[in-house]
Amino acid sequence: MKAAILGPTYPHRGGIAHYTTLLARALAKRHRLAIVSFRRLYPGLLFPGTTQFDSSREAIEPPVPPEPILDSVNPFSWVRAGARIRAIAPDFLVVPWWHPFFGPSLGTASRGARGKDGGERGRRPARIFLCHNVAPHEATPLDRALTTYGLGAADAFLVHAHAEAKKLEPLAQGRPVRVHPHPTYAIFSERTVSREEARRALSLDGRVLLFFGYVRPYKGLEDLLTALRLARPDAWDHLVIVGEFYEPEARYRALLEDPALRGRVRVVNRYVPNEEVAPYFAAADVVALPYREATGSGIAQVAFGAGVPVIATRTGGLEEVIEEGVSGLLVPPRDPPALARAIERFFDENLGARLREGVARTRGRFEWEGLVQAIESLAEEVPR
Repeated sequence: MKAAILGPTYPHRGGIAHYTTLLARALAKRHRLAIVSFRRLYPGLLFPGTTQFDSSREAIEPPVPPEPILDSVNPFSWVRAGARIRAIAPDFLVVPWWHPFFGPSLGTASRGARGKDGGERGRRPARIFLCHNVAPHEATPLDRALTTYGLGAADAFLVHAHAEAKKLEPLAQGRPVRVHPHPTYAIFSERTVSREEARRALSLDGRVLLFFGYVRPYKGLEDLLTALRLARPDAWDHLVIVGEFYEPEARYRALLEDPALRGRVRVVNRYVPNEEVAPYFAAADVVALPYREATGSGIAQVAFGAGVPVIATRTGGLEEVIEEGVSGLLVPPRDPPALARAIERFFDENLGARLREGVARTRGRFEWEGLVQAIESLAEEVPR
């Protein structure tokens, strides 16, 4: 079969681009693949980070050269992208969806991809929207209209959590919805780094927690810092925060300077290139995901790919991925005392080895091949 992807991939950076690239690799093993990508994702004024492009020495590249046509703020490019996909005439089109801002561009291009005559072969492609976030974590008044228009171009939907499927119900209007778990990001740990090597390189020892990824209010870093302040001083040794702050770092200054935390928390406020990811996870005993709300977490799959257990909150799709007492520990969101107790329990009961075994046993649930099969099955449900 012929498949196409409409979405961001390398050289764009970040979780969605990584995901799309790895999905492209998995699809290319079973199908003839084409990728229509973005020339520009965000206008500079709307992007809070330092750069939208990946400068990693060890790039994660797609299996076929992407065609960078789409510009999120140029309507002419939306039409060109749709026309290009229509000319490719795929059997199915996969469209990553993660924010209503892209509703006009993705919605228009996807409508154009199907066209009126079904493309060169007269058979219309099944347009499958792969929804990372049905609704954004930080909403704006325009979100509902943009989401309705964008998702209106889909023939079927795939989500990674039942909570997201429920959000889709009023928007799907009878179109097929499939739930499949977020695949693993084992690729970041393919270059083996031992715990000892990683800790030596990072000057870490003792009981180490890792908070990884962009820092935004919904990620719950404030709750994690509060929990560590509440935990017994002898229950943990170091917290390493690795990720670009999308809000002022000064907001956390009072907590970071608290006597209970001072000198025990390391902040790496930058986007970490691919080659630097593995040592942070290899050095960690456990990854903390204290999200106040979440649809899912790519960071959980980076941790599982590295064989590291997690302490997370019971929100969104996290509790569908993390098995309590098997691959991690779960606590209520926005509950620093409960999070403090979970951290104490993890180290007091020496749960690391047992939970690492659980991560290894359950990893088979998160293979990319399974996601491709779910997409293929969903495409067959779409009338054309």
